Amino acid sequence: MASVGQIVQPTPTREVLSRAQARAALIPDCMVEAQRLANTVIAGWHGRRKRGIGENFWQFRPYVDGESLSRIDWRRSARDDHTYVRDREWEAAHTVWIWADLSPSMMYKSTFGAVSKESRALVLMLALAEILARSGERIGCPGIMEPIAARNAAERLATALMHNGTTGGLPDTSMIRGNSDIVLIGDFLDPVEDVMDRLGPLARRGLRGHVVEVADPAEETFPFSGRTEFTDPESGLKLTAGRAETLKDDYARAYIARRENLADSLRHLGWSFVTHRTDRLASEALVSVHMYLSGMPAMKTEGRGR
Repeated sequence: MASVGQIVQPTPTREVLSRAQARAALIPDCMVEAQRLANTVIAGWHGRRKRGIGENFWQFRPYVDGESLSRIDWRRSARDDHTYVRDREWEAAHTVWIWADLSPSMMYKSTFGAVSKESRALVLMLALAEILARSGERIGCPGIMEPIAARNAAERLATALMHNGTTGGLPDTSMIRGNSDIVLIGDFLDPVEDVMDRLGPLARRGLRGHVVEVADPAEETFPFSGRTEFTDPESGLKLTAGRAETLKDDYARAYIARRENLADSLRHLGWSFVTHRTDRLASEALVSVHMYLSGMPAMKTEGRGR
């Protein structure tokens, strides 16, 4: 069959930054679908009470499907037939570490995707840095940039990425202390056991994690038929299928099982999980992640949260 996808060249970071800043400027319009987030995305967070990470109790509220079970206050829930979550008040400023996987598998783009996975991951990374920086948070990138609190944090992160080159695999996190948030953006196609071996220790150190799985539509739908050659972008190994369509059902089951296994494993850590396809608006994933960072459960969209 005709070629469905290809490995693209790495996206110039300067170009991604401009797109990320434009995306951040449009975030308030995206909030129409997520009214609960409304005015908490850009400026004006500080000085307002909001859910988040802190020591001070704020309120009890009903549990929403998809939230981590570790947040349930069982003593309060035992008083009646409802399940409640204990909300704490967001502290003035804290550190958010943001990382994007730029390994070879992220360079993939099919004819069904708007951009490569690598391009979308960079836009999400820099747009999130832009939004959080406007709120006064400290932004860092493991192994790339120490946390800084500055309005131009996204620009400085982009510059650091240019100077440090691309990174592959999960980052070195030895420099990260507890009581921080970490946002990991990638395709997470490695075996779930290998991924969790790296993430489990972070949760035990007290980090609050948010994982964004970026996928190309072809990776979900498997639109291949006829004689098809598949190439592993990491190892270069090739597999030729005489009738690719006969593999679709088994592939779909394995792909879904991997994703559900990852989602369940992360939930047991108390971490959030968002899936996002490159044929969808980047704002969907951005809204979901930001809602989790704000201590609010994300609304379910195609780039849904778990």
